Amino acid sequence: MVPWPQLVAFFIASLVLIVMPGPSVLFIIGRSLALGRRGGVLSVVGTTLGMLVLVMLVALGLGVIVAQSVVLFTIVKFAGAAYLIWLGIQAIRHRREAAAAVAAGAAASSTRRLVGEGFVVGVTNPKTIAFFVAVLPQFVDYGAGTIPLQMLELGVIFAFLAWASDSVWALAAGSARDWFARSPRRVERLSAAGGGMMIGLGGVLALTGSKH
Repeated sequence: MVPWPQLVAFFIASLVLIVMPGPSVLFIIGRSLALGRRGGVLSVVGTTLGMLVLVMLVALGLGVIVAQSVVLFTIVKFAGAAYLIWLGIQAIRHRREAAAAVAAGAAASSTRRLVGEGFVVGVTNPKTIAFFVAVLPQFVDYGAGTIPLQMLELGVIFAFLAWASDSVWALAAGSARDWFARSPRRVERLSAAGGGMMIGLGGVLALTGSKH
């Protein structure tokens, strides 16, 4: 178990970082604008599950290997960027279908697909890997032992806080979309705007520098 002083300090630091809008928030907002509250919330579930996988990898030491290997880090970075761009293109291509689904009150995509797409984005986020590798060890009490267990505990706390914050963004953006849904043309534009945000986010991720 992580001692209380480190736990409180990590909680505060994580809360500050999570509340500040970043790539994850932009992705969730883009998905919510393109797919509505349901799509946004399920995407949050997927990204959180992907984050938990990264937590386990880092706790076991595999995250350090990725963060210290320029080749592996670059592969993960471009894979995540390409997937985001692909999702954005799909949102723009199928904007009319999204408008028709909203008008008919139907779900645009299956639950499994929405969660799965969010999971891929979450697990291929190199910034999350770098954050966990760089930050988690600073809040571990090395004298208490069970280092992997302490890092796992901290990572789960971070993932829970991220899930709560991202869910609020998803519900807010999804509600705004539902308000605009009274006009099919507005839904088309919102879906295209959400897709554009995801494409832009993928481009930013691809153009960010190496781990150095």
